Amino acid sequence: MTALAVILLVVGIVLLLLGVFIEAAKFLLWIGLVIIIIAVIAWLMRFIRRQT
Repeated sequence: MTALAVILLVVGIVLLLLGVFIEAAKFLLWIGLVIIIIAVIAWLMRFIRRQT
């Protein structure tokens, strides 16, 4: 019975850490998308200013 409890505890901890890392990855994905959009806007501004 204690072996089952230990296995459940280990599985629970692994799932908890996995959930935290996936949420962090989602957050970092959104930050990455925002940075890419800002970089594209900055590149377009520089390109337009060179053309005029």
